[in-house]
Amino acid sequence: MSLLKDAAQAVMKKAIEVAPDAWMPGGQPDPLIAQRDGLIGAPISRVDGALKVQGQARFAAEFPIEGMRYAALVFSTIAKGRITAIDTAAAEAAPGVSLVMTHHNAPKMQPAPLFLTKSKAAGGDDLPIMQDDRVHWNGQPIALVLAQTQEQADHAASLISADYAVEPATTSFAQAKANGTKPGVFQGETLEVAIGDAEAALKAAPHRVDATYTTPRHNHNPIELHAATVVWDGDELFVHDATQGVAHTAWSLAQIFGVDEKQVHVTSPFVGGGFGSKTLWRHQILAAAAARLAKCPVRIMLSREGVYRVVGGRTNTEQRVALGAQADGRFDALIHTGTVAMTAHNNMPEPFILPARCVYAAGSFKLAVEVAEVDMLANTFMRAPGESVGTFGLESAIDELAASMGMDPIELRLRNEPDKDPTTGTPFSSRHLVQAYRDGAERFGWHRRVATPGSRREGEWLVGMGCATATYPYYRMPGGAARISLSSSGYVTVDIAAHEMGMGTATAHTQITAQRLGLPMSLIRFRYGDSSFPGLVLAGGSQQTASIGKSVMMACEALKAELLETVDKQSPLAGLKPEDVEARDGALFKRDEPSRSETYATLLARAGRDEVVAEASAPPPLETQHWSMHSFGAMFCEVRVNAVTGEPRVSRFLGSFDCGRIINAKLAASQFRGGIVMGLGLALTEETEFDERNGRIMNPNLSDYHVPVQMDVPDIDVIWTDIADPHAPMGAHGVGEIGITGVGAAVANAVFNACGKRVRDLPIRLDQLM
Repeated sequence: MSLLKDAAQAVMKKAIEVAPDAWMPGGQPDPLIAQRDGLIGAPISRVDGALKVQGQARFAAEFPIEGMRYAALVFSTIAKGRITAIDTAAAEAAPGVSLVMTHHNAPKMQPAPLFLTKSKAAGGDDLPIMQDDRVHWNGQPIALVLAQTQEQADHAASLISADYAVEPATTSFAQAKANGTKPGVFQGETLEVAIGDAEAALKAAPHRVDATYTTPRHNHNPIELHAATVVWDGDELFVHDATQGVAHTAWSLAQIFGVDEKQVHVTSPFVGGGFGSKTLWRHQILAAAAARLAKCPVRIMLSREGVYRVVGGRTNTEQRVALGAQADGRFDALIHTGTVAMTAHNNMPEPFILPARCVYAAGSFKLAVEVAEVDMLANTFMRAPGESVGTFGLESAIDELAASMGMDPIELRLRNEPDKDPTTGTPFSSRHLVQAYRDGAERFGWHRRVATPGSRREGEWLVGMGCATATYPYYRMPGGAARISLSSSGYVTVDIAAHEMGMGTATAHTQITAQRLGLPMSLIRFRYGDSSFPGLVLAGGSQQTASIGKSVMMACEALKAELLETVDKQSPLAGLKPEDVEARDGALFKRDEPSRSETYATLLARAGRDEVVAEASAPPPLETQHWSMHSFGAMFCEVRVNAVTGEPRVSRFLGSFDCGRIINAKLAASQFRGGIVMGLGLALTEETEFDERNGRIMNPNLSDYHVPVQMDVPDIDVIWTDIADPHAPMGAHGVGEIGITGVGAAVANAVFNACGKRVRDLPIRLDQLM
């Protein structure tokens, strides 16, 4: 472990040399970076915690509206074809039914604007929505029933039957590949990198590994089912939705129904889990269409099966990872290629090569994702899309190479630690992965690992350790704006169209606003989840903290400017500019002359105003054009494999993270642990059973689709470097998705160390280990 220690010391020296007041593109860094006391970093409990535990937090399906009707959907049972007949007579005659909507009577609707094609587009696919008799996937909604109660609606829906003219469909992944593939495109960028001749370098390397790794389909299972409460008032549409993008949903619904964006009002005060699934799907659109047709408010809440039929998940991947190395372990070639399934009607190939672009140095690279088209439900973002499954292939292959070379797997990784982004040449804004490995290895007791598989046994149990690197990019969404109002009573209100899905957004930004303005948290009201608020922030990509934080930072500066505009010649702050003052203790102080100060209350009283309001937009995320920016982590896993039954159990897990400044220690720890739990599901339990004969998901429930439960999850330890990135707002990187990355490989590598069996296909099952 000498290499680990030496490299860690070098990294720490470099971190110390990075001045906290280093300039970032477009201006000075966030002053919060240098602050090591106060609210930032404190383990503060959630500001909405009491509401949630008392049952007072109102979710999308909990808004009472007089005269409301309840919706139920009917799903197709073929993968492709036409509806030749649909019998709704029994449903229409059923008790309590007020409407049965099919393609025969649905109002005119435009296809949903496909996510990522426009700045506010939120649609999961761009197919017509109940406008014709076409069926595009097995599970497509073909009818909607409205009734006075949910039970009546569900019963009536069960009475609807349909006949189909079935057409040939591609539902087999093998057949889809045989039909031909095309390059994957993610966020407008082709998923392909070629540097040097990687195949030739691989062939010439003295040490090689070349293997195929597969991951299955996964489906979303948030605790709160996808739901919306919808009402029309003339041409104005009001939607209480479980959504990760209120502004995006409002704009997209306006396009679908041909109304002005200002006529659509979307609120989403609380979301019970999203993980990438709660954007705009057919259930909200059909509920709005039915509400318009029936002229009454409508509530729709998908059943658990309905989520699997209507809401996309993670697609399957087939990955080739090949590494060529010299005797000292340095990579001559890094190849990560493969194929994913996708429909022709969505925009989300699983970008599994993203980790390979930034984590390791190599003499040559060949990275590519190909897409094979399957007639199925459109897949979508799912926690750490690309990185979660891509790190399984990449980090498993590194472990295989380390084992074949007789080298410690951490040492092999450190020998290939890059000094700049290995595929773009851009300098890293902040990278302390070596420190994370050093801290994690020491805390986990990595020195007790026995290199020879199967060497450690406790009764029937074979015990092994594994590690893997975690990574997730830094994002900051453009178009963010925030509004701040300061009242004469001392209260501050922040309005921004952001979201709270359980990750603690409201808490973190109450802390941040309080710290920026020098006020206690009790005087801050952070309002979000309303499309009427300024800003264009999506809860996704682990970027809300940076996006909102930068917007709040700019709004706070604008508020200072507004306050200074009110001063007269008698004020101690007369003649000062926003950059001349700092906020603390409920007042503005001249930075280099603290005796010149005035409280907010005095400033407002002097100006004769009850309130000052300021609104500002964040600048574009230019930092990402100057720096390679990522969260990193080192994952450590201890696994026990039963020598008799083959049962694997994770007995210990540690995540050691490098995510810049941690804004709230309690919230961050929760996010890290939650991601790791989801990673354990990816490794050991989760798999969508897709019947390739007819394209139907066969386990659309929590009985047959196994998410990790209490007995599957050990004590999870998390630590972090807490070294600020001088180029990011508040010095912080995202923490929401990094936790799932690397977990699948860490578990599989620990299994190999325990019993000597290399698993390349997830999830890890008993039959693979017996």
